[in-house]
Amino acid sequence: MNKQVLEGLNKQLNMEFASAYVYLAMSSYYESIDLEGFSEWFKVKAHEEMFHAMKIYTYIGDRRGKRDLTEIPLAVKTWKSPQVAAEDAYKHECKVSASIHNVMDIARQHKDHSTEAFLHWFVMEQIEEEAEADRILQKVKMVADNPGGLFMLDNYMMERAKVDAANIGKDAESEEE
Repeated sequence: MNKQVLEGLNKQLNMEFASAYVYLAMSSYYESIDLEGFSEWFKVKAHEEMFHAMKIYTYIGDRRGKRDLTEIPLAVKTWKSPQVAAEDAYKHECKVSASIHNVMDIARQHKDHSTEAFLHWFVMEQIEEEAEADRILQKVKMVADNPGGLFMLDNYMMERAKVDAANIGKDAESEEE
């Protein structure tokens, strides 16, 4: 595997692990303000990010590449409001998308068709991830000054967490068949 492609994949691998860490911090924050539905949903998101990381981890190994696991920094541990946390989640998904696109560009530059095909799943997944984070953010903005609305949204998030937890990895499984 080309050295630059491998470096990009390792960077993405570590970003996916870091994403899980970010979402666990968000889960903890929401739990601390008694929004259990949001907390549960972000736990599910953390699990999903670990799934993404492990896909990359396996791919690197399958290509006989050396994995380079790095320290996971966490810049934020608490937020000023549920809305600010939701905004950060959306911004984070945009950052992950940009990183995946960068690795895709490197793979294309080096004509690594295997890595390009592998990354296609991540590119498509990020469309869904960004849209989902944005929908949650828009809902939080709608109810930002309405505790009753936030309570109802929290209940929705609990149900959403159950559905999302049941679907982790299902897209990848059907693609591999």
